[in-house]
Amino acid sequence: MNFEELVLERLRHLPVDKQQQLLDFAEFLSQKATIKKPLRSIRGLCADLKVDITEEDIAQARQEMWGNFPRDIVS
Repeated sequence: MNFEELVLERLRHLPVDKQQQLLDFAEFLSQKATIKKPLRSIRGLCADLKVDITEEDIAQARQEMWGNFPRDIVS
C-alpha cells in the first residue's frame, strides 16, 4: 500500500467533521508550501522611475510640509 492509499484509508474511517478538519489542514499546508515572492522596498519599487531623491530633498520636503504645524496644543 502506497502513502496516498494509506492516507485515503485512514480518511475513510474518520467521522465527517474530522474529515473536514483534515481537509482544512491539508489546505493550510498547501498554502504554506507555495513560494511567495519577497516584498520589494519602496526604493526598489521606484527604481525604474529614474528619480534621484537625496536625504536633503526629503528633509526639505518635510520642513515645507510640517514647518508651520503647531507643536503644542493648549487646552
